Amino acid sequence: MTPGARDKFCGVMSKKIGEYTGEKIQVLEGLEAVRKRPGMYIGTQDATGLHKMVYEVVDNSVDEFMAGFASEITISILEGNIIEVQDNGRGIPVDIHPKAKKPTLEVVMTVLHAGGKFGDDAYDVTGGLHGVGVSVVNALSEYLEAEVHIGGQIHFQRYERGVPTAPVKIKGKTKHHGTIVRFKPDASIFTTVEFKYMALRQRLEEMAFLNKGLTIHLKDERKGHVKTETFRYDGGILQFVEKLISKKDRLHKKLIYFEGKNETVRGEFCLAYTDGQAETIYSFTNGINNMLGGTHLEGFRTALTRTLNEYLKKDEALKKKFGATLSGDDVREGLVAVISVKIPEPQFNSQTKEKLVNAEVKGLVQQLVADKLALFFEENPAEVKPILEKCILSSKAREAARKAREMVTKRKGILEGGGLPGKLADCAEKDASVSELFLVEGDSAGGSAKQGRNRNFQAILPLKGKILNVFRVKDHKILENEEIKTLVTAIGAGFGNDAIDLDRMRYHKIIIMTDADVDGSHIRTLILTFFYTKMRPIVDAGYLYIAQPPLYLIRSGKEAVYAYTDAEKDKVVKQFNSDKTVVQRYKGLGEMNPEQLWETTMDPERRVMLRVKPLDESNVELSRIEETFSVLMGDEVAPRRKFIEDNARQVVHLDL
Repeated sequence: MTPGARDKFCGVMSKKIGEYTGEKIQVLEGLEAVRKRPGMYIGTQDATGLHKMVYEVVDNSVDEFMAGFASEITISILEGNIIEVQDNGRGIPVDIHPKAKKPTLEVVMTVLHAGGKFGDDAYDVTGGLHGVGVSVVNALSEYLEAEVHIGGQIHFQRYERGVPTAPVKIKGKTKHHGTIVRFKPDASIFTTVEFKYMALRQRLEEMAFLNKGLTIHLKDERKGHVKTETFRYDGGILQFVEKLISKKDRLHKKLIYFEGKNETVRGEFCLAYTDGQAETIYSFTNGINNMLGGTHLEGFRTALTRTLNEYLKKDEALKKKFGATLSGDDVREGLVAVISVKIPEPQFNSQTKEKLVNAEVKGLVQQLVADKLALFFEENPAEVKPILEKCILSSKAREAARKAREMVTKRKGILEGGGLPGKLADCAEKDASVSELFLVEGDSAGGSAKQGRNRNFQAILPLKGKILNVFRVKDHKILENEEIKTLVTAIGAGFGNDAIDLDRMRYHKIIIMTDADVDGSHIRTLILTFFYTKMRPIVDAGYLYIAQPPLYLIRSGKEAVYAYTDAEKDKVVKQFNSDKTVVQRYKGLGEMNPEQLWETTMDPERRVMLRVKPLDESNVELSRIEETFSVLMGDEVAPRRKFIEDNARQVVHLDL
C-alpha cells in the first residue's frame, strides 16, 4: 500500500473510532460487561461460542482480502489450545488516535463498537463492525497478543482479560505486512476450551469457497493431532456445490450458476437438483454463514418457486399432465444450493449473525434471482425439464403422503385408550413427560420386556424384523409399511418433519432396545435413520434414547455380575480369579428372563441409556451428516464399500 493510501485508511478508522471513544465509553467498563454477559456477544459459552471466537478474528482477515489487500490467512491451533491467526493484509493502524490519545491498535482491541469498517473509503462490504468482534475476543481471553507488521516495523501489545499489560511497543523490523492475533480463551468463561479441528475446518473451507483466490492454511500443532491443510478454490461456490453433491445423483449435467447486482445487493448463486429428498441450502452474507437464513434466503426461495411455476405454464405437455401449481416444498425437494450476498450495512438478529434481517434485501434478491433464473431456463431447456419432472413427482408424492398421513394419524379416542396398535402393550400413565416407549427387537424380547417392565409408565412395542430403510423412499410408500404405521400411531405426534406436533406425543422417552449383535446394530441404524429423516423434531427435543443391555453375565459361586463391555468382563473375571467362574455371552435380549431385563436395562435406578443428542455447529455440519447417511443408507454400493474398506480396522466411531 502506498503511504497516501495507508494514511487515508488510517484516517477513516481514526475518524470513526473517534465517534465511539472519549468520556462516553470507558474501556474497562465495556469489557467487564462482556465478561459478565458473554452470551450476548458470542451466543453460548460452550464449544459453539468458543469456536465463534476464532471466526470473529478470521472474519477481519477475510475482510482485508475482500478489500483487495490480503491474499493469505493462516490459522494455527497451538499447544495448550491457543489460537493464532495471521494475514498479509495492511495491518491494523498503530498511529496515536487524536481523541483517545492512545494507539489505534489499542482502541480497536479494547473498545466495543470501534473499528474500521465504516464506509467506502475503508471497506465496501464487511461481516460487521471490526471492533465488536476482536474486542469481545480480547475480553473473553485469558490473554491476547496483537502483532502488527506495518511500515517496516513490528508493533506489539499484550492484553490479559482485555486489559493492556503495557503500552504498544516496537519489537523489531520487518519486510512483511499484516496482522497476527494470538489468544488463549479464558477457562473461567467457557465450559470447554478445547478446539475441535473438524469444526474449524468446515468453517474455514466455507470461507475459501466463498472467496475465490483466497488461500487459507489450517494447522493443528497440538501433540497427537499434528496436521496441516490448505484451502483455495478458484471456482468459488461452483466447487462448493460440486462438493455437496459429489455423493448424490444429480438430475441435470450443468450446474445452475449466476451472479449479478442491483442497487445495494451483489449476489452469487449456485444450485443443483439431486434425486434425494432433503433440502440443503447454505446462505451467506458478506462471507458469514447465516445458519438460520434470513431475508436473502426468503427472496431466493420465493423467486425459485415463482420462476419454476412460470416456466411450467409454458410447457404444454407438463402443464396438461400436472394441471396444478408447485408449492415451495415441491421445488425444494432434493435441492442443493449456496447463496452468497454482499451488502454494505448488514443487520443481523444478534451478534452471532445467524440470520440476516435487512428487510429490503428480500425484494432485491427475489428480483435478481428471478431475472437470472428465467434467463438460464430459457437458454438451457434440456436442463430444466428433469427439474420440473422431479418437482411434479414431489408434489404428487406429497399429496399421497398427506392422505396416507391422515389415515395413519387418525387418533379417534387414542388418548382414552382406543385405536392403538394391537401389538402395543401400553402403560397406565397418561402424562407423556413420565411415560416411556421401548421399541424392542422381536417377539421373544418383547415378551420378556412386557413381563419385566413397570406397567405404570413403561410401554412396549415389539418390532418384527428390520424396518424399511426410509432414506430414499417417498413418504406415501413409507406409510404403507405396517411396522412404521404401527410406530407412528403409537407415538401419536404425526408423521413428517414439518407435521410433527410434540404436544401430541404420548411418550417423552422413546427407547430403542435391540440385541447387542450385528443384526441388532442394523435394526438400530434403520430406526435412527427413520427418526432422523422423518421425525427429526423428536430427536431435536431430546426424546430419543438407545438402551444399553449388558453383553455378559459373569457368575462365580453365588455371586453374579453383569458386564457391558469386554473390558468390564475381563476386569470382573480377573477379580473373581476362580476356576469356577462362568461367563455367559448374551446373544440377544430374548435370552434374559424378565427379571434380568428389568434390573439391567429397564430399571430407571440402575439402567444405562444413551441419549440421541441434537447437533450443533461446533460438532458437525449437517451436510456431513447427510453425506454419511447417503453413503451408509443410500442406493450406491461403491461409496459404501469404500467406506467399509477405509474404516474396517478402526473403532466404530466417526469423529464428525
